[in-house]
Amino acid sequence: MSQFNDFNNPQVAALPAHLKQFIVDQHYDHYTPIDHAVWRYVMRQNYSYLKDVAYYPYIPGLQKAGLTIEHIPNLQDMNNALAKIGWGAVTVDGFIPPAAFMEYQAYRVLVIAADIRQLKHIEYTPAPDIIHESAGHAPIIADKDYHEYLSYFGSIGARAMFSAQDFELYEAIRSLSILKEMPDADPEAIKEAEELVAYRQENIGTPSEMALLSRLHWWTVEYGLIGTLDNPKIYGAGLLSSIGESSTCMLPDVKKLPYTIDAVNYSYDITKQQPQLFVTPTFQNLIDVLEEFADTMAFRKGGAYGLQKAVESNNTCTVVYSSGLQVSGTVSDFKTDKGTPSFIKLSGPATLAYNNKQLKGHGKNYHKDGFSSPVGKLKDQSTPLEDFTEGQRFTAGIQEGKTAYLNFESGISLVGKVKSITINGGKLQIIAFEDCTVKDAESQILFDPSWGVYDMAVGELITSVFCGAADKEAFEEISYKSNTGTHHIQYDARLLELHHLYRQVRNCRQSQKGYQYLGNVWEQLEKNHHDDWLCAMEILEILDHEELEPQLADDIRAFLEHKAATEPELKKLISDGFYLIKHPVEQALVV
Repeated sequence: MSQFNDFNNPQVAALPAHLKQFIVDQHYDHYTPIDHAVWRYVMRQNYSYLKDVAYYPYIPGLQKAGLTIEHIPNLQDMNNALAKIGWGAVTVDGFIPPAAFMEYQAYRVLVIAADIRQLKHIEYTPAPDIIHESAGHAPIIADKDYHEYLSYFGSIGARAMFSAQDFELYEAIRSLSILKEMPDADPEAIKEAEELVAYRQENIGTPSEMALLSRLHWWTVEYGLIGTLDNPKIYGAGLLSSIGESSTCMLPDVKKLPYTIDAVNYSYDITKQQPQLFVTPTFQNLIDVLEEFADTMAFRKGGAYGLQKAVESNNTCTVVYSSGLQVSGTVSDFKTDKGTPSFIKLSGPATLAYNNKQLKGHGKNYHKDGFSSPVGKLKDQSTPLEDFTEGQRFTAGIQEGKTAYLNFESGISLVGKVKSITINGGKLQIIAFEDCTVKDAESQILFDPSWGVYDMAVGELITSVFCGAADKEAFEEISYKSNTGTHHIQYDARLLELHHLYRQVRNCRQSQKGYQYLGNVWEQLEKNHHDDWLCAMEILEILDHEELEPQLADDIRAFLEHKAATEPELKKLISDGFYLIKHPVEQALVV
């Protein structure tokens, strides 16, 4: 994007720079008449079916999200509507990394894939598209309990540890979804991409926090049911946006299970329909399960557990001391004493922060070679060092310009001249030393005076460890971003002619005039576009509702019936189209 457009939406305007990098322009004028027809067909089918099986707020939620049945939503209209319920929306290029996706949710901004599925994938596509994101996610946002869950999930997910294997799997899934939406995709390339996804899934090792959390997200936000096992309703966006799976999911052969923490043990395959779904009695239960899982995560457990997760992640993480000091960087090693962290080491650039704001003079340039520090209490001291009063610091020799001798319970010792002391929130957080030597219990050198000033972090405990930097903007954290772009179709003369025919039918329906040209459109379809069915269905709809040209209507119906009989993949689509003609969607929903 050349210039950031916040759509005059407060939630979008508040997005930080590291999330803005994923945003692309919607390019509304790039949507073709076929794209709008696909949207209209799916939305009419959804309304026809979902009015009976969707969780109640879905239908009024369409309008609250700024959506209509007749045409693809404009992002400005959506933001105008969503702002009224404290949310916003932006368009992105297909799948984005899970951590970024979660953080958008925490900021109460929906990420919507700018592209729309092809006509041949009208029932379902594994690739994110505007139907899935806007018609699936946006309407249920109107429910306060649900959108509180979604935002809270984002805030939890944004702190989840992820691994290099997670990103490799994300890249494989993204590449597969792009391939499957390419009109000229090589079947062999798709097969290879599917095999790569399967390989990545099978060799991901122990699932990371993000991988496990993504499962909970999938079985709730994407494929969740609410109610009872005998009478569930749909609220998951993946189901709400799939005219195929929204009906088949209610069949008895799709197992319905109570939604509990056990859902974390069920992996999923985005390219296939789901063999089981989970039913929650209330949205509060979703929060309860999320809380149960969050209690197992490094950002809540901290300690040696959290540090080990950070080492395994090999990504930028933040280690939080009990003093409130936040140390961000790549955790490469740590020591323990009786199971409790006694020393941490970060390799590469590091920063120090408090309340998610980088401390002055403690950026990546200053700590460019890494950071290390003891953790724990001083020997023979009942008061944690971060809580020392001025008098206690004086007694311990911790005074600017004086040489201090610090001995920790773990056996780590430090001697150095105090250069400066940093206190925030009433807690001692950093002591900077000159001419400093730090040794462990075995007298191994942990810091040598020749290395320069030693900034010692202060804190009895490591209370939290989470993925990402504390101050992402100051850290200039570059989120993993795929180099693979979605494929955009190049239209030949034949396809452009088909666009023109769809446009004529659309204009006729909207203006309620020009009906005399529909016969010519049908002749062109029959002659040059015999493989198309949706434009013919739209002509038949107009003729039926306006009671025009019965012979032409009979010819088109016979054509569609023959297609349904000879092309099994179109049978349900055409049958459902006939049903909609006979049972038209209520105009009250078309705004």
